[in-house]
Amino acid sequence: MAAANLCPLGTLVILFILPCSLLLVMPNSTTIAGAAALEVLRQLCPDGPDTAKYTAGSQFERNLDHLLRSLHNKNSIFSNDTQGHGPDKVYGLYLCRGDVGLKDCRNCIDMASKEIVKQCRFKKEAIIWYDQCLIRYANRSFFSTVEPSPRFVRYSAYNRINPENFSVIFDGVFHNLTNLATSNPPNYTNYASSETGITTVETLYSMVQCTPDLSPPYCRNCLSAAMKAIKISALNVSRGGRVFSPSCNLRYETLPFLEGPQLGHSPPTIPTADGSNGSKRRRVTIFTSTSVSMVLLGIALMAYYIYRYSRKGREKEEEGSQEVQLLSLRGEMLGHDHNTDQTKSQEFLTIQLDVILAATSHFSEQNKLGEGGFGSVYKGTLLDGREIAVKRLSTTSGQGLEEFKNEVTLIARLQHRNLVKLLGCCLEGNESLLVYEYMPNKSLDVWLFDSTKAVELDWNRRLLIINGIACGILYLHEDSRLRVIHRDLKANNILLDSEMNPKISDFGMARIFGGDQSEAKTKRVVGTHGYMAPEYVMDGLFSMKSDVYSFGVLLLEIISGKKSTSRCVSEDDYNLLTLAWQLWNEGQALQLMDPSLANSSESIEVLKCIHIGLLCVQQDPANRPTMSSVVVMLGSNSIATLLQPTQPAFFVGRVVLGSIQTPISVNEVTVSTILPR
Repeated sequence: MAAANLCPLGTLVILFILPCSLLLVMPNSTTIAGAAALEVLRQLCPDGPDTAKYTAGSQFERNLDHLLRSLHNKNSIFSNDTQGHGPDKVYGLYLCRGDVGLKDCRNCIDMASKEIVKQCRFKKEAIIWYDQCLIRYANRSFFSTVEPSPRFVRYSAYNRINPENFSVIFDGVFHNLTNLATSNPPNYTNYASSETGITTVETLYSMVQCTPDLSPPYCRNCLSAAMKAIKISALNVSRGGRVFSPSCNLRYETLPFLEGPQLGHSPPTIPTADGSNGSKRRRVTIFTSTSVSMVLLGIALMAYYIYRYSRKGREKEEEGSQEVQLLSLRGEMLGHDHNTDQTKSQEFLTIQLDVILAATSHFSEQNKLGEGGFGSVYKGTLLDGREIAVKRLSTTSGQGLEEFKNEVTLIARLQHRNLVKLLGCCLEGNESLLVYEYMPNKSLDVWLFDSTKAVELDWNRRLLIINGIACGILYLHEDSRLRVIHRDLKANNILLDSEMNPKISDFGMARIFGGDQSEAKTKRVVGTHGYMAPEYVMDGLFSMKSDVYSFGVLLLEIISGKKSTSRCVSEDDYNLLTLAWQLWNEGQALQLMDPSLANSSESIEVLKCIHIGLLCVQQDPANRPTMSSVVVMLGSNSIATLLQPTQPAFFVGRVVLGSIQTPISVNEVTVSTILPR
């Protein structure tokens, strides 16, 4: 019986019945795979006059050596870590291909960690790719940020059979693989592979992978760019090709290269466009392997039909709205069965609903701390006596759902003494809950704008709060593994613990910046009047410098005890910034100080802080200092070296540009009154 005359289903049946299987004539694939695994595909060692370099015996070299050794000792296919502090801090990660076993993975990483320091000697940033793994380090944070370039394309040096619909097959295969790699339930390797028949005798072996620290949208974007690159460069000329970049890679071949079980399968035969079912094909060798053929084909068919049915199930789920989004959130961000009692997730713990209900007395009104657009916040006490604050997402709040997602993906990965700590979460039934450490002294605005309580905030206490907030923002901007723009810094988002230490909270509006990104633009301006930078209000532009602006406003509020949006002089429409600028120009800046500080402060320190606050709220973002500069200035004992500030950029109700006053209209700006604890 000629295989060419069989339909796809017939081919499968015959392969199960006949004591033989069809295999392409090819070189020994094991030998090829072994050789390829040892081959350096590419190394990238940025070079040039501006390239950061280290010297032999330096602290950076010691940190790098320690980091590479620690990565090698990890027992997983992916790990990222840091070593050291300050300018000598090293960020590093490795990633093995998703189908590679742990032993081969560790061998590859061992080789790569030695080779990268040889190939990129004295470079503070480098990356090296092997067939089975990549390893990367830098003197900057690149975790959880998508970097699809520099991107390299390689293709096999022999022609492929070219069915007319190959481009369509390629698009379908890699679209499915991208969905699998970023699907629900989650695949924390961000990896997927498949074997797809393109003729009766030829199979397409394919795989995609992103670094597992990338979110699904970032991973999809990176793989989309890789698909476009390989279609332009290699699709019409070669049997195989690959794209590799710092954040993702993609590969297809008509010869086997995958080492483990594949995560997605397609029917093994696709007829050619002329209906001949591949009558012009390569010669095949038939040899007896009945049991092997049946096992392999059985696994392939089982995986294929499981995938098909699971996909249909997911499509039915997607008919819902917020409930479905929360189901997706459970899978994508928590990564396990949410009914498990306090099992460990990727970043933090899940806590059973009945534990939270008992702690909050079933969300009683007596335990309610506040309420906002996302829902309510409740105080609770666990059985071990620990006090907690529970943020409860309203089932009718679409905006709250987005904020909830943001907090899960951001604050769970941020750890700093001046950031509120997320203890865990709960996603059971209709409840979506975030559990935080409880802040017994509530938020800064409760103390600052109450004339009775403000007296208890002497200058030393306020200075500690100012420095703590500055350190927290600096961590978000420069020192964490993410580069985070908070976008809603204000007095009631600064929580105070039992010792009055400040903790930045509410990351619902925060955004992550990747690589060298310095600013972004949004059509939906959200924030709080009086704290938003003018470029954000008018043009939707936000950056680290817009957070600096908000910090400057907050600093002046702490010094004065006045709200930024209140009228400070009854006969004029002056707000806090106009008052501060007028007093500064008149040489009377100390009059801005809260009168209750008169006996506890030193004039020179108060003047320095007012000076720094005015520098932070300047009109041009480029003239505002970075948070690292702010921290240095706050720690300095001198104001002689400080630059002179220019006129503040933004007054309530108007933007001042030189001598022109232009009314503004702020759309979708929310004034938040919730006090999250």
